[in-house]
Amino acid sequence: MLYDVVDGVGTITLNRPDAMNSLDVAAKELLRDSVQQAAVDPAVRCVVLTGTGRAFCTGQDLKEHVAILQSGTSALFSTVDEHYNPIVLALAEMAKPVIAAVNGVAAGAGASLAFACDLRVVAQTAGFNLAFANIALSCDTGSSATLQALVGQARALELLYFPRTVSADEALALGLATQVVAPEELDATVATLAARLAAGPTLALGSIRRSVHHAADHTFAEALAFESARMAETGASLDHHHAVEAFLTKQKPTFQGR
Repeated sequence: MLYDVVDGVGTITLNRPDAMNSLDVAAKELLRDSVQQAAVDPAVRCVVLTGTGRAFCTGQDLKEHVAILQSGTSALFSTVDEHYNPIVLALAEMAKPVIAAVNGVAAGAGASLAFACDLRVVAQTAGFNLAFANIALSCDTGSSATLQALVGQARALELLYFPRTVSADEALALGLATQVVAPEELDATVATLAARLAAGPTLALGSIRRSVHHAADHTFAEALAFESARMAETGASLDHHHAVEAFLTKQKPTFQGR
């Protein structure tokens, strides 16, 4: 796992290319710790999740999974609560933008991780596969919620019932991808997006993110009340006051993220 922070962008890179960035226990613990660290680090104003090599992330390391299955220990499925759920919860709920730079195939929990991000910039050669049913497992890592939020309930069930690799172009048409670019353009495209978000009004962007997520499973009246609270919060921020001053003086505002 690689983790670095440059100019407000925290980049988390899955780094098991020989294993298609599959997740063994060590990788899951590092990913969990990195995502949770990025979520609370005030120096991080935008997070990028990506992988090295040919894959973004192919989910659970099945070699380790088989070994644990054969051992008969209880560790086999405790990993959902100990690792996958904390990872995706931190990704989905942090109060700052998150981009998935999908450099290669994203399968199983790997696809689920990408779906929990705000934007998915996908290399033309990449794709998604909801592979759970192929090994007789239910879906996890939040895909029951995030997938249907992106494509609707009926299409989500279809993709989960009949796993297949969804190409980058089809992913764009379905709404799984935000943008599709040539592989050689992925890093530069994501860097430009991340830099723009990191230079933005972080408190406001985080509030927008939280408001959209809140509205998805609350009544309209509850969504309005939540919006009102976030408006009061951001209205009192330094960024808002600086933005208003910049507007009055016809200057471009510089945001501090607070």
